This record gives sequence, structure tokens and C-alpha cells, in this order.
Amino acid sequence: MSSLPSAPARVPLWRDVRVLRWAFQLVVLAVVLALLYWLYGNYQANVAKSSIPTNLRFLDNPANFTIPGNDLDQSAPVRDAFYQGFLNTLQVAIVGIVFATILGTLVGIARLSQNFILRTIAAAYVEVIRNIPLLLLLTFMNLAVVLQTFPRIEDAWLPLDLFVISNRGIAIPWFTGSALVLLGIVLVGIVAAWIVTKIRNRISDSTGKPAWAGTYGLLVFVVIMVAGWIATGNTFTLPFVDDRATAGGFRLDPSFFALLVTLVVYTSSHIAEIVRGSIMAVPRGQGEAADALALKPSAKMRLIILPQAFRIAMPALGNQYLNLIKNSSLGATISYFELTQIAQITVGNGSPAVPAFTLTLLVYLGISLITSLIVNYFNRRLALVER
Repeated sequence: MSSLPSAPARVPLWRDVRVLRWAFQLVVLAVVLALLYWLYGNYQANVAKSSIPTNLRFLDNPANFTIPGNDLDQSAPVRDAFYQGFLNTLQVAIVGIVFATILGTLVGIARLSQNFILRTIAAAYVEVIRNIPLLLLLTFMNLAVVLQTFPRIEDAWLPLDLFVISNRGIAIPWFTGSALVLLGIVLVGIVAAWIVTKIRNRISDSTGKPAWAGTYGLLVFVVIMVAGWIATGNTFTLPFVDDRATAGGFRLDPSFFALLVTLVVYTSSHIAEIVRGSIMAVPRGQGEAADALALKPSAKMRLIILPQAFRIAMPALGNQYLNLIKNSSLGATISYFELTQIAQITVGNGSPAVPAFTLTLLVYLGISLITSLIVNYFNRRLALVER
């Protein structure tokens, strides 16, 4: 009768790789926590010596400054000023992301064009813009373009009598009525268009007839927008020059225009390269199959290439969106009243610096995290599902 094999000797703890890995990670964590505790202790000691408050009570103090183009009074609390700065930051971020994506996509497609002139212009645009420091580009846009190239208010440009362009800003046609009601109408139109698009695609799948989903969806959206506009009694107001200012419409502050254009131009140059690389990463057979079906180049790009390219590009696009949001803080250098500018003025007026800038940091962090969640959602929706 053969003897049973003996059990392998147990590895000592000080030689067990798994134990050593966990021990190393715990030591690193303890060192980091000890360092943070030491820094926090020094901070508390220095604050106690200098008698600097660290709470958020300063938000109840009067702001003692005004914001151009806003009804904020000097006696309004700092809290209201921070809220307006938050809205201004969101305004630049959302509009900038939309326009940067559109412009970057067009430039990225142009870089792959068969037209030599168009391809060269797109390549020059990307190589020049993305190699200029953003702060320098912003300063140039503000000083050389907005304040020097645009005319004085007395000689304002009036394209089609719909816009007023001067070094005091750009006035555009605007609506009268509730913005929330109009936003609700837009959302209803988008949902209705999405439902109609789904229905048309299902009908096409079952009958084999052309879906024309985009056309029907756009038609439904336009009908709902027009009907809602008429039902709510909204109207347009056109801007015009009134003495040394503009009246009617909606005026874009010069600093807002300079910041928005700079962020769109700079970010789009990076997005263009992401789109170009993503298009080139789409398997060549996809384009050849579209050619075999006699699709037009525009239809091939819109229906076949771009949907697959954006699946590849989405993570990198998310990084550029986050960069645009964070770069909006440079608006403080040209006196655009976004979060950073509000924090700087508030601290300059006597508010404690640490809680003011900590609050600003947390707001930027919150905006960035929410943006990341949205991008990750679309990234998961676009991901291929393997079976």
C-alpha cells in the first residue's frame, strides 16, 4: 500500500507574496495618512495663530461689487455672487463643449479630405492652434480681436440688421418669455422626435421601406417648437444701438465672447485630431462595404464611419470636455466673472482665502465629476456588446 503524498510546507508569512503586497500597501496608506494629518495639524495651528476663520459664514457678507450684465447689487450676499459665477461657468462650459465638438469634428473630417487645399488648411489650423499657449491665445483674442478689431459702439457693425457687433459686445436676437417654459418645449420636442425616430426605424425593419427617421423626427420637433412658441405667446426682440449702448435682444459680454471663442478654437484643434485618428481606426472594410452599396460620401461618413469613430473617440473626447471646463477659469485673466474671478474678488474684499478657494475647488470638482458620469454613460451606450 503506497503512502499518501505529504502536504506542502506552509510558506512563512514574511515570505508570502500576497501578505507582503498587502503589508506594503498598508504601509504606504499609513504614510500618506500620517502626512495628511501632519499637514492638517500645521494648517490648524497656523490658522489659530493668525485668527483666520475657516467656516463659510463669509457667504452671508455683502459682496461689495457688481457683475456686468447682471442685476446683482453690491449689498447682495457673497452667496449670490458665487451662484452667478457658477452659472457663468456653466454657460461657457456647455456652449463651448457643443461648438468645440461640432467644429472639431468638421476639421477632423477635413483633414482626411481628398481636396488638397481643404486638407492643408485643416492641418495648418490644427498644428498652429494647438501649439499656442492657451493663456496667450486668450489674451490675443481679447486685446487684438475683441477690443481692437471690433468697431466702437458709434460705428457698430449691423449684419442684416439682426446683430450689433462692437467692442462693447455682440448683441443677438433673443426671445421674450419664460426660459423654463421654452426649455420644457425643447425637451418635449426632443423626446417626441426620438419616439418618432424609433417608430420609423421599426416600421422600416418590418416592411423594408426607407425609414426617413431623421426627416420625420426633425419635422415633429419643428412642429412642436412652432406650436409651443405660438401657444406660449413668445416673440423675438431685435437688438439696436441706443446712444452709447445696445437695447433689445441679448448682449454677449466682450470677455464672455473672447473666452468662448478661445476655448472653442483651442479645444476643437485637439478634438479634430481625436476624430481624425478615430476615423482612421475604423476598419477599412466598413468604408468599402458602403462604397459597394453606392452610398454617397456624405451618407457613408454620417451613417457608417462617424458612428463607429465616436465609439472609439468618446473616452478621449471626455478628457477634452473636462479640460475645457477647467480652462474656463482662465476667464479671470480677462475679467470674465466666472467662479475663479468671483473667488479672487471676494478674497480681495476681505473674505478668508482658504474656505473661498476650497469652495471654488469643490464646485469645479462637482462639475467635472458630473461631466465624467455623463461621458461614461454615453461611452457604455456606444460600447460593443459581445455575445
